[in-house]
Amino acid sequence: MNRSWLATLSLAPLLGASQTLVQAASMALLAFVAILVHRGLMTPLRSRLDATAAELASLLLAAAVITCQTLALQAWALELRQALGIYPELLAISCVLFEQGLGRSAQWRRVAVLLGGYGALFLLLGASRELLATGTLHLSIAGGPESTGLRLASLAPGALLLLGLLLALIKRACIKQATPDREGNR
Repeated sequence: MNRSWLATLSLAPLLGASQTLVQAASMALLAFVAILVHRGLMTPLRSRLDATAAELASLLLAAAVITCQTLALQAWALELRQALGIYPELLAISCVLFEQGLGRSAQWRRVAVLLGGYGALFLLLGASRELLATGTLHLSIAGGPESTGLRLASLAPGALLLLGLLLALIKRACIKQATPDREGNR
């Protein structure tokens, strides 16, 4: 499976579990912990395993880390676990994506920057979806009143549209001078 498919699959937790700010913050924290634990546990294994064995170890380790997180959520935060649905389990894809994307390099600074951006995107999307759907931010797991605003913002297709809009605004705000080879001129 190539990286573009993995990146596409890792959008599911971002779009599905960011209906409220609390859900988005919870998923960002779960992703942060899972990816760091996975990356930390894979660090000593990478030098001892060949490429195929390292991929298999990464998959098994991601499944183990996510299973432990899910069981901890069920034991100590059942209401949050029920509100998040199946999306915490899909964070295993993000663990594998980070492992394949960064590979054998030990670039912890790059991991921190990518995780910070991923978490900020979760929080920004969750807050904007909740504001558009209900008009206010609620700091409870249940969410609060029903959708009184833009109903599309509380649904997954609306999240995809809003994510595209947010990424376009971020790209517009962070204008950099592109090099000629990046613009398509050869």
